[in-house]
Order: sequence, then structure tokens, then C-alpha cells
Amino acid sequence: MAISAYALPVLALLSALCTRLLWRRMGPNVAGISVGFSALILLLAVAMFATQLVTGGARTASLGMSLFTLQIDALSTLMALAVSGISLIVHVFSVRYMQDDPGYLRFFLLLDGVIAVILLMVMAGDLLTLLLAWHLLGVLLYFLLNHDSARASATRYAFWTLFTHRVGDLPLLAAIALLYHAYGTLSIPELFARVAESPGVTTVFGLPVTETAGLLVLFAAFAKSAQFPLHTWLPYTMEGPTPVSALMHAGIVNAGGFLINRFAPLFIHTDSVLQVAVVVGLVTTVMGSLMMLMQSDIKKALGYSTMGQMGYMVMECGLGAFSLAIYHLIAHGVFKATLFLGSGSIIGNARRDPNIPEGEIYKFMVERKAPKPPMSWVVFAGITIVVPLAIVFGAHQIVDQGFLHHQGAIILLLFGWITGAQTLFFVYKIAPDNPFKVLAYVVLSFGLVIMTYVLVGHAFDAMLYPDPAFREALYAAASINVTYFVVQIFVLVLLIAAGWLLIFRSEAAKEPLTRRYRGLYLGIYALMSREFYIADLYSRIGESLMAGSKRLNALMRWL
Repeated sequence: MAISAYALPVLALLSALCTRLLWRRMGPNVAGISVGFSALILLLAVAMFATQLVTGGARTASLGMSLFTLQIDALSTLMALAVSGISLIVHVFSVRYMQDDPGYLRFFLLLDGVIAVILLMVMAGDLLTLLLAWHLLGVLLYFLLNHDSARASATRYAFWTLFTHRVGDLPLLAAIALLYHAYGTLSIPELFARVAESPGVTTVFGLPVTETAGLLVLFAAFAKSAQFPLHTWLPYTMEGPTPVSALMHAGIVNAGGFLINRFAPLFIHTDSVLQVAVVVGLVTTVMGSLMMLMQSDIKKALGYSTMGQMGYMVMECGLGAFSLAIYHLIAHGVFKATLFLGSGSIIGNARRDPNIPEGEIYKFMVERKAPKPPMSWVVFAGITIVVPLAIVFGAHQIVDQGFLHHQGAIILLLFGWITGAQTLFFVYKIAPDNPFKVLAYVVLSFGLVIMTYVLVGHAFDAMLYPDPAFREALYAAASINVTYFVVQIFVLVLLIAAGWLLIFRSEAAKEPLTRRYRGLYLGIYALMSREFYIADLYSRIGESLMAGSKRLNALMRWL
């Protein structure tokens, strides 16, 4: 098992070396070597994950020194399996997609290097190895995004990414320094054991180590996972090749979710740190989802979609559902890789054949024609509000009858209810010829999705964190005052239900809210069209720093 663990990143590096050495002899056919190594890495990852499922527990592989140790557990083997699977898909796709690119060889060298660094990161068994891989990931991503360096926009936004990732390196470096100073070890398993023995240790200025280090780890994850306001690098990095976008949105941006899960034993000893993740994740989710709807460029829309999904993933961690965040991370990675790799074909097909088959959805989305709703808006509003809530509540109750004891689970139930209600509301808006048939299909599909989501989420819970006491400790660390929580949930449910009723009533009266509150709507639209001026603010700060440096340079007469 230890040999297999080291073999994963080493094979990726060996692939890059063989590709470089055989380039002159084999030419573009050398890409087949990279694909072959990727397939071998996937096979090893499958074998490691299967062995882990059978044996269980956690082991540490070492080369006889404190650096470059690897941790073999459920989280590391599962992440290695996901990374290697997506890597193989991207490699196979890139063979033909990049064949006419003058940087063909450089692309595959960097691709193999990125995969090696990601595998090293997810399997790191000591803090220095984790930090090294965390840092190198941003550096190699910069070169991949700047693949076409002749384009000024590619260079500019690749540098944005590099700078943001460097911002994310500093909090992790500080957290590692604090933890080593307090507990005197770099080994991750040993560190968590010492934290469990003495969670109340303080550090400089009398700050609690667990709270301070937990916040620093969160900030590092925020930068890598494009959380607000450090999100601007993600949707703007579409100048790179499509395979790079697929790998970045399916794997690299997920590093933040992995980091939070890796430090889960630290977060159970924090008091209010996870609430920060909830707030930041919620803001990022709403902003990413809204700005996704305003994009005309499909790749940029997918970028903001990823931002929203990463916000939801961070929020899941903040609610104590750490294993659910890993499931979300993997499912979203596979899904988003498929969308990016297929985006070019969709654009090409649309240009060749722009005809869209007519139907209720076509009339609503293209012609903006919605027939008269086939039933009373009051009846449909009741169905929309009650049915999704019943499905989400029933699915959780079937799988885990004690889920209501967790505040985080109730918040996730609330989000599931909103998602289901939104889906049923769309059925009402398009007003199909046979509404009950369409409604039945939608309800059945939603029920199957929620049931699968809940079942797989609990399976991940049992696999990643088999100790029930540890899972309860995670939820407890994410909890707030019970009275405040109950009042908050009650108010939210009332506001959401009232909002849905208002929307249904305005649609039935043919008086959309955007028309009634046109001034407010246009103001919000203008703000969002400028993406909340975050990118403009960063550009202005950068220009001010450059101008200041020029004045300082002239004053000091350095040049």
C-alpha cells in the first residue's frame, strides 16, 4: 500500500519525463505515453481505494524522514481516485483537441506536473509536504492558464490567479507555523492526536491555537476555492485551453474543500470558526448563481456556476456536513468537467444548426410567450411549497431519523426545499399542455435525486468519518444558540413561503415583480452587470500601487 501511494505522484512525474525525452523521436504521438501513464495511475488509485474499503483505518507511509510522508486513509484514497479519473478523461480529450497547438509538448508536461502535485497534496502526511503541494499547484496552474502567452488577456488573468493563490498560501503557512510552535510536530496524524489531548493551548498574544489556526485554514481554502471576495480569478480564466478549464473547475478549485476536510479534527475544537464558512459560502453561492444567469459566454457562465457550487460546498463544511461536501465536490467535478469538454461541440453545433425544436420551453425562453396557467395559482403554489418540503424531509427521515437533531442538516433541508420549489415554479411558468403529467415527472425526478443524494451522502459519512462521536462533534462545532437558531429558521421559512406566494400571485396577474419594482430591478441589474465592482476595485488598487511605486522610485532615484 505504501509503495502504491508513492507510485501515484511519481508515475505522473515519470510520465512528464518520458514525454519530454521521447518527443523528438515520436512527435505528437508521444501524447499516448501520457495517456498510458494516466490509465496506470487510475488503476493504482482504484486498487488503493478498494484496499482501503476492505482494511479501513489510517496508515502513514514514510521515506525514513519527516518530509514527504503520505497519509493513506479514506479521504486521501477517495480523492486520489477522483483526481486520477478526471485526469485520464482530460488527457484523452487533449490528444486531439490540442494536436495543432504549437505548445503541444509543453501542455502535456504541465498537465502531468499538475496531476502529480494534486496527488501529492491529497495524500500528504505532513504539513510541509501539504504546503509545498499547495504552493506548487498555483504556480503550475499559472503556466497552464498562460499557455497562449501571446494573448494579453491570458497573461493578465493568469497573473490574477497566481496572485490570488499566493494570497491563499500565506494563511496556510501561518497556520502551520502556529500549530508547529504549539504542538511541536509536522506529522498530520500526530498533530491531531496532540490537539485532541490539549485543545486549549494558546499561542502568541494569548490567542487560542485551534481557533486561530482554524480561521487561517479557512482563509487559505477561500482563496483556492474562489470564495467572495477572492473569486475574481475563476470566471476570468477562460483564455486557457478548454481541457485546462475542465481540470481547473473539476479538480483544482476543489482543493479548498479538501483542505477543510483534512483539518476536520482541528475544527471540532473550535467554537465559532465554522460560522464564518457558512456566511462566506452563502454569499458566494448567491453571487455566483446570480451572475451565472447574466452571462452570454458559455464558459464564463460555467465559471460563475462553479463559483456558486464552491460556495455551497464551503457552506456545507460550515454546517458540519463535511463528508457531504466531499460528495458534492466529486459529483460537481465530474459534472463540470463534462460540461467544459462538451462546450465546444455545443457551440459548434449551434452555429451550424441554430434551429431549436419548438415547444412550451421554446416559447417561454425564446419567444417570451407563456400561455395561461392551466390551474389556479393558489393550488399550484400550495403544491410548490408543500411537495418539495415533504420529499426532502421524508428522504432524510427514511435514511436517518435523527437528522433533525443537527442544525446543519435542517439548513441543508431548507436549501433542498428551495431548489425543489424553484423547479416546480418553472413548470407553472411554461404552462405545458398536460401540466399534471409534467408535474408528476418533475416530482418523481426530484424525489429520486434527493433520495440518491441523501443515501450517498450518508454512505460518505460512514466511510470518511466512521466514528459517530466525531460526526456529532463536527455538527456541534457548527451549531449556534438553539433559541436563536429556531427563531432564525422560523423567520426564514415564513419569508420564503411569503415570497413564493407573492411571485405566484404576480405571475397569475400578468404583472411581474420586475415591472412593478422596475427602478429597484434596474439598479440591482446594473450592480450585477458590473459584477459588484469587485474586479474594478482590484484593478484600481493595482493601478494605485503601481503609481505609488513609480513615485517612490523617482523619489529614491533607484533608476
